[in-house]
Amino acid sequence: MPRFFSDNIFENKIVIDEEDSKHIRKVLRMRVGDELAVSSSHKIDYQCKISSLDGENVELEIISNKPNETEPTVEVVLYQALPKSDKMDLIMQKAVELGVTRIVPILTKRCVSRPDEKSMNKKIVRYQKIVKEAAKQCGRGIIPIVDEMKTFDQVIKNPDNLEKMIIFYEGGGERINDIVSEDQKSVGIIIGSEGGFDLEEVEKAVDNGVLKATLGKLILRCETAPLTAISILMNVTKNI
Repeated sequence: MPRFFSDNIFENKIVIDEEDSKHIRKVLRMRVGDELAVSSSHKIDYQCKISSLDGENVELEIISNKPNETEPTVEVVLYQALPKSDKMDLIMQKAVELGVTRIVPILTKRCVSRPDEKSMNKKIVRYQKIVKEAAKQCGRGIIPIVDEMKTFDQVIKNPDNLEKMIIFYEGGGERINDIVSEDQKSVGIIIGSEGGFDLEEVEKAVDNGVLKATLGKLILRCETAPLTAISILMNVTKNI
């Protein structure tokens, strides 16, 4: 069943924004009476049917609602060093499918891609669209957030009120199972770009209370590492 997101909820009615309304009309070619699902930012799922296709915004009649059951019990924030080309698009999409709550692009010493502020703002707009579509496709209860780009120092020196911060280093570290508990409520994971992390960065992170972890003896690509880490975290916290 098609899924959309909206907080325009009025008693027994939901109003869909203009962009999604166009998708409902022109791509899905839905009609009055057709049913679809809507999730709100309060993690409530609404079963609805189309009541009006007139005007710019599609209107829905609420049939029923219930708490969303797909969101993981742990909040995972991905701090991803910017990779080259369009690898970030894949990382964004798959990280959302695996349950990440927020994604923060970061700049590290070994990042080859170093966009200026204007270019990065355009990228973030595209990333948020990718995230929204991925959230619809996989049945998420929320649309994960894509933050503005940060430096490595900003991330390790100003943690976002998370229970734990973990940096994944190809040079070794602890196993995720040994540092994350089943009842973990929030965790931030820091993943490098193609060249990994400079040793000085890792040492600085550890000095600031960040835990150093490993994903095994193999050297994973920068687009594989975050997805592996998120999958293991979801398994350890009993979300898979």
